[in-house]
Amino acid sequence: MTEIAEASREKVEPVLNTRFYSHATLECKDIKRTRQFFEEFLGFETVQMANVSFWARLGGDQIIVVVQGPRKAEGEMPFLNHNGLDVPTDADVDRSWELVKANAEKWGLHKITKPVVQHGTYCFYFWDLDDNAWEILSNPKGGYSWGFEMGDQEGAGHMSRKFQRPKTGAGAGPDGEA
Repeated sequence: MTEIAEASREKVEPVLNTRFYSHATLECKDIKRTRQFFEEFLGFETVQMANVSFWARLGGDQIIVVVQGPRKAEGEMPFLNHNGLDVPTDADVDRSWELVKANAEKWGLHKITKPVVQHGTYCFYFWDLDDNAWEILSNPKGGYSWGFEMGDQEGAGHMSRKFQRPKTGAGAGPDGEA
């Protein structure tokens, strides 16, 4: 076991006294169109906060602040910076994949990957009209909280298809295989 893994098990007093991860921010090109995408396609609740921004939430108190910049930076969001949306089962991932493909032209969706088992879940990715990356994944209720319940993992690594995970409603086993 590495020194980092051993040290991560010890409770330390943090430097900052923060209490809640409240929000993340995404940039958009067209505030009206992006808000429509969040509501009508992704299913978020939204509230307009300014002519150039809205807040979006789904299933909890953390929000995404969406802001239309003076000019959206060119290029797409890097794969590892994606936004995850949980569904209950692997079958729901497959249904979502079909819906994303079927609605790609309408919503400007692109780079739609095929569903695979990786990093402890069954998932796929796509990029939206603003070049923001999204992941649809099967997770138990509570999202990735299961990882904290299991504790530190050794060996396989985050991107492994053999990453240990809990069962989802689709009957996937601890190694992610059905």
